[in-house]
Amino acid sequence: MNPHQDPTQPGERPHPHPPTTPTQAPTQARGRRRRATLLAAAVDLLTQGGFAAVTHRAVAHHANLPLAATTYYFTSRDQLLAEAFAQLVETELTTTRTWITDHGLTALTDQIATADRTRQLGLWELYVHAGRDPVLQQIARRWADGCIRIIADTLHLPETDTRVRLLYTTLSTLWLEQVVEQRPLDEARTLLTLAVKTAENALPPP
Repeated sequence: MNPHQDPTQPGERPHPHPPTTPTQAPTQARGRRRRATLLAAAVDLLTQGGFAAVTHRAVAHHANLPLAATTYYFTSRDQLLAEAFAQLVETELTTTRTWITDHGLTALTDQIATADRTRQLGLWELYVHAGRDPVLQQIARRWADGCIRIIADTLHLPETDTRVRLLYTTLSTLWLEQVVEQRPLDEARTLLTLAVKTAENALPPP
């Protein structure tokens, strides 16, 4: 190109975007890896020590990264908690759907009993705390709505059906009792089986 030529004149079209430098893509990839590492550390701390364990300094230490990295990718502790909670919820919903698909709805108490209890405690602790935090509340609703959707799909009912909501309420109560109080599993299994049979018997014939 002629160095004196106006770049906007015909001959050569100007680039619509500045060219990517050779180091830009690796830098972005490293940034994504760092952020993912920090978020995983936040999830670990949440499941190990609960709500109070998640701080910028603790997350940085657990991830073996400088404190400045944590404050760069997560501007506040609230953001860290919200994203950790969201990740826990998505993992839990995937696990729940897979278990029900493989073993049936009535066997869900066994999955709850064998799950990582500290992880479950961290999940429910944030669920309760969501009552004081509008951002966490939206994530908590996403968890509840996801569970309702799984039950509805399993029973081939609309999510708005009263039987689905009633069964979800029974399940979540038994879930919380098992995680917090560690009540006998046989009792929970019997109650869930009865609730599922009641819902199924109320279904109209195909």
